Amino acid sequence: MSHTTAVFVPLNVAVLTISDTRTLETDTSGQYLVDQLEAEGHRVVERKILQDNLYQVRAQVAQWIADDSVQVVLTTGGTGFTDRDSTPEAISCLLDRTIEGFGELFRQISYEDIGTSTIQSRAFAGLSNRTLVCCVPGSTGACRTAWEGILQKQMDSRQGPCNMVPHLAAVADCGGRG
Repeated sequence: MSHTTAVFVPLNVAVLTISDTRTLETDTSGQYLVDQLEAEGHRVVERKILQDNLYQVRAQVAQWIADDSVQVVLTTGGTGFTDRDSTPEAISCLLDRTIEGFGELFRQISYEDIGTSTIQSRAFAGLSNRTLVCCVPGSTGACRTAWEGILQKQMDSRQGPCNMVPHLAAVADCGGRG
């Protein structure tokens, strides 16, 4: 089975920034992801900022996973080792399948920029209800690393030999999950 298609398939994406200090005006990481998604032709269907509260983050991501109009959820923030960082604990339990290679590749790529500090990144991804969920650190540099090194290509239906698009709900094709 080929995992590429000759045409670009725009995806419906929700972006969540997890931060105790950022606002829409100061959220350069979330804005970076929104700008890149829109430049590629994807649709940002919702963008939110939540404090690093495990249950609020879990509830929001669960809502998007259940929403027929959302094919991808991107989160930024909360993946480190401070007492307030709880993104993996909030979201991992929602995943049907983990994408082990995402975190591994993210840390490999980020090693070039930040050296051994990359071991403190708990970036991860998975699939849930045919929705791709990717969680990256909160710095704009980390979002750039994830976008340029992984997300841009894996969210592009034309990327070969394979990409994540065939695994996602085909909202545009059937008007809902199917």
